[in-house]
This record gives sequence, C-alpha cells and structure tokens, in this order.
Amino acid sequence: METSKVVEALWDRIEARDWDGAAALVAEDAVVEWPVSRERIVGRDDFIAVNREYPEGWSIRVLRIVADGDEAVSEVEVPHEGLGVFRAVSFWSVRDGRIVRGTEYWTTLGGDPRPEWRAAYVEPMEEVRIGATGA
Repeated sequence: METSKVVEALWDRIEARDWDGAAALVAEDAVVEWPVSRERIVGRDDFIAVNREYPEGWSIRVLRIVADGDEAVSEVEVPHEGLGVFRAVSFWSVRDGRIVRGTEYWTTLGGDPRPEWRAAYVEPMEEVRIGATGA
C-alpha cells in the first residue's frame, strides 16, 4: 500500500474505532513523539492504547495528506464535544506498509494568545466552526 494510503487508512480506522485495523498499520516497534507535551509513545500497543483511551466525544476530519516516498505529512481536525477543536500535523515514516515513526504536533485552535506586537501585521482568523470548510 502506498504511503499516503497507509496514513489515510490509519486516520479512517482510528475514526471508526477499529483498533485492530489501526494496529495492523503500525509496526510493533513504532515510535511516535509528541514534542508539544514532551511525550514519546514506544510500541504499537501503547500507540493504539493512547488513542483508544482518549475520552469519547471526538471525530476526525482529514484535511490533507502529502506524501513523498516513504514519508508523509497529514493535517487533521479533531473536534471534541466537551474539549473544543484540535488540529494535528503529523510527520509519518512508513516501511513495508506500516508506520514505523511519527512526530505529531497537536494544538487547540485559538489556544495560543496573539501577541500584541504582531497586531499591525496580522488579522484575526474567523472563529472555526466544527465541520466548516475553508478555502
């Protein structure tokens, strides 16, 4: 399976709560890092457990996947009924149809304050609505 399809299938299976199907796409010794929270997930079982145990109320919308060879980048939106809207940009390495490495940057939309010094150079983005599509 080509790299972009592996990543797309991973997000689809996580969204469907198909944990066995998602696990089939991740190498047993995969390592996934979350630099924002300074965490490292070592091994397929822990990666699946972290996703499976996340508090319910979420969905996943894949915004884009860009791949080149064995590397892919995905951007997803994850609205959560009680916690707000999250975005993740993930860098994936795929070998033999399985994810072997990932680095994911998760953030809450609008979670970082806008510094006043940038006000003259930027404009605020419209409030994000769950399910809204942008140009």
